[in-house]
Amino acid sequence: MPVSIKDIGRYAALPWHCMQLATHAKSFENNPVLGSARLNALGLHVQRRQLAMAMAGYRRNALASRLDAGEREHFEQNGFFIRENALPAEQFAALRAELGALRSTGWEMRQGRAVTRRVSLDQDVLAQNPASAAFVMDRGVRDLIAYASSNTGGITYQLQSIVIDAANADQDPQTRLHADTFHPTAKAWLFLDDVQDDQGPFSYVPGSHRLTPERLAWEYRQSLGAARSSEQMHREGSFRIDEPDLAALGLPPPRRFAVPANTLVVADTSGFHARCASHQASHRVEIYASLRRNPFIPWRGAHLFALPWIANHHMRWDIRLKRLMGFDKKSHWRFVEQLNAYEAPHI
Repeated sequence: MPVSIKDIGRYAALPWHCMQLATHAKSFENNPVLGSARLNALGLHVQRRQLAMAMAGYRRNALASRLDAGEREHFEQNGFFIRENALPAEQFAALRAELGALRSTGWEMRQGRAVTRRVSLDQDVLAQNPASAAFVMDRGVRDLIAYASSNTGGITYQLQSIVIDAANADQDPQTRLHADTFHPTAKAWLFLDDVQDDQGPFSYVPGSHRLTPERLAWEYRQSLGAARSSEQMHREGSFRIDEPDLAALGLPPPRRFAVPANTLVVADTSGFHARCASHQASHRVEIYASLRRNPFIPWRGAHLFALPWIANHHMRWDIRLKRLMGFDKKSHWRFVEQLNAYEAPHI
């Protein structure tokens, strides 16, 4: 039987797909090794999951002394940090005034009736906005994000708006409980506005960041058919779960973060979380930060995006590179030359 061009391409890519096993690659659909039902039946996914958690624990032990013992204990139990009145009132007022007036290059994405807008808080922006710069450089906040991710350096900060037109949960994939990936990774939000319970707040399942025997067995079952799942995000390695199934994993219902302005939340988003469906039109603004790195490297920093010049500017260079290569035409994200966090969506 003749070998097709497609078969030749698949075999030629096999070494690359194998090398991705040692990275944060997570797509069962795009990587036939990660997505192999036979290999996952033999334990490929769960062993990768276990190794990633062991490495995260090793790195977190080295970071533990930077944190308040009470906050660290709360995180270990729940999978998130929360600080109300996170900034002194005067600093928060100055930061909110700066970001409320900011106009800069950004990008937007629509999912159902929800629009996510982001503006990079890189060095060009921070040089003109001292209160925002002080928050981005705050060592205490950075330590929380580092611990949740089990890594240091290369944190990206963005001004984010969530604009919702009474979103239906079926129209927005972010409203279904999910884990971002198979290893600890951090996301953080400093809410610049009050978040009401009926305005699509963030939710998190307390304790779902822990790799219990029940969770590991669930991960094993999901891995067997993930590459063929009817849900795109599931195929891409961001496993979805329905709330009624949490009890079988020994997990409680999600906690909804309807919180006042000036609340900081930092979460390990390998735990189950979602944006709740909004029952009315809403528009909230927050500083959003994230940190995700290769989970199998034993050291905590010393990676490319932690270098100062790249860390301070890489979001804008990322935009320019994607435009040059035409990726912006293929992405769900759309670039906008000048926008403000509080204006109506452009898409």
